[in-house]
Amino acid sequence: MAASAGTAHIPEDEEHNLGPTARVARQVIPRPTSSVEGEPAPWAHLPAELVRSIDVARVRRAVESRQEDAGRRNREEWLSITRLPEPSAPAAVLVPVFEEGGEARVVLTRRAAHLRTHTGEVSFPGGRLDAGETPEEAALREAAEEVGMDRAIVELVGHLSPLSTFSSGTTITPVVGVLPARPALTPNPNEVEHVFDVTLAQLVAPGIFHEERWSVPARAEDAFPVWFFELEEDTIWGATARVLVELLRLVLEV
Repeated sequence: MAASAGTAHIPEDEEHNLGPTARVARQVIPRPTSSVEGEPAPWAHLPAELVRSIDVARVRRAVESRQEDAGRRNREEWLSITRLPEPSAPAAVLVPVFEEGGEARVVLTRRAAHLRTHTGEVSFPGGRLDAGETPEEAALREAAEEVGMDRAIVELVGHLSPLSTFSSGTTITPVVGVLPARPALTPNPNEVEHVFDVTLAQLVAPGIFHEERWSVPARAEDAFPVWFFELEEDTIWGATARVLVELLRLVLEV
């Protein structure tokens, strides 16, 4: 039986809409019947003062020092899902972070309801690389196309571990970009239904994160972790949750 996913309330001042306020029901998450509850959040043991407030300077330091982090390989192994299909195409996403009231906030989107795949899922702006593009170039282009982000205001500070998606076999490079202030964004209705942001501190608050262990026929030999962040009206999971978990582990040094 699938592990239950409790919903935690986010106060109104903890989530700011950057686009249309219309919302759809949460996406259907295809839990296998064999899913079970997983481990506690990696940051569950940290004292409250370390997770109560996370500013952009802390995020910047963590991402910029990633290449020199002696624990990076272990973290990548912890994040990985092995025996995935051969990647069909490289892709990139932009992880946009800005600060407001001393809190680092990350920009997220909800995919449009009419799309053929991943309908209604929460994601970062991104997509497949065009011929000759770098992950950084693709991430900025996609952010401009999907939410109207001005690429000139984005300061790229580094990238996180590439990851592969089980459904499409695409290899995704997350590119972290710092914004000088809250951006003025306009969702492209062909791709994005809603764009919003949430503080990193909120993502590590008690009751928001949980892990499940899934077993599927393609990987019958062992169960693998799937991570979820339960917001008031959205569930962040899949590749987007994996990106956020690595970012948060870097920032919190866990």
